[in-house]
Amino acid sequence: MRFFLETKRLILRSFQNDDLEALIAYRSDPQVARYQGWNAPYARQDAAAFVDEMCSKQPGVQGEWYQIAVQHQAGGPIVGDCAFHILPQDARQAEIGFTLARQHWGQGYASEALQALLGYLFDDLNLQRVRAICDVENSASTRVLERAGMRQEGYFIENIWFKGRWGSEYSYAMLQREWRDQNCDE
Repeated sequence: MRFFLETKRLILRSFQNDDLEALIAYRSDPQVARYQGWNAPYARQDAAAFVDEMCSKQPGVQGEWYQIAVQHQAGGPIVGDCAFHILPQDARQAEIGFTLARQHWGQGYASEALQALLGYLFDDLNLQRVRAICDVENSASTRVLERAGMRQEGYFIENIWFKGRWGSEYSYAMLQREWRDQNCDE
């Protein structure tokens, strides 16, 4: 099963082999990689293995991350990706994440992609709860999560050893009923 969602300006879809160069480019940007689990530059062999893995995966497999390519409706290379995984301990909950190429920051694409992803998780998969973890220094991502209607549930001080130092994180979440209340007029 291939993944495909459309928004006003974007297509969220399964990764394809021709996404490799754009993936390497934005994941090799140190500012993009700053709060992510990879280091810049992003090695071609890692990118190729990632794309191969994503091309063979199915969305919504409990306990497995599924990455989704984000592309402009007009076409061209991908502008980023978003991801989700159904929690291994609870099939009614998921965790999400998102990444955009720096030249596409500040244009509302992350918010638009996140809204589409939340709609899929709550409406199509009928999940009860979706969560996200965000570095406290990543104010742009906290704004995206809050614009989507997610609420901060926790603040974990120096809870993770990340890229050579202790980092602090915020925990965000949204319930299905909160999603429905927020989107009942649409």
